[in-house]
Amino acid sequence: MSELQYREFLESGDTLRVYAGDVLVFCSQKDRLVPLLEYLERFGEGRAVVMMDKMVGNAAALLMIRVGCGEVYSPLGSKLAVETLGKWGVACHFDKVVAYISRADGVGMCPMEEMSVGKSPEEFLAALVARGSQP
Repeated sequence: MSELQYREFLESGDTLRVYAGDVLVFCSQKDRLVPLLEYLERFGEGRAVVMMDKMVGNAAALLMIRVGCGEVYSPLGSKLAVETLGKWGVACHFDKVVAYISRADGVGMCPMEEMSVGKSPEEFLAALVARGSQP
């Protein structure tokens, strides 16, 4: 992935960009996990892609693994995401790493980050579906 593509992503209004080689195959300006769930629904699993996301917590990392992501770029990632991505062999490039993704009000852990702890990609996706957030 080129530095130029990453800079363009950071300057854009996009929250997620997905590349297959140098070809942009998906982008979204939606918030939270919605873009990843839409990508999963549209393209399914197993494509070797590079993803750029504005924020990568453990929940996002598990969904990225599920779709077959091989490399992730983000200005912000959690230590939990770094550990999960590393465990599954996904290269991650985060400008800043925090202990965990915080709630919108800044008090405590993000509910999705909390729900994802200790789960495999399949277990987390099943938990989302059971909660009503279908891919």
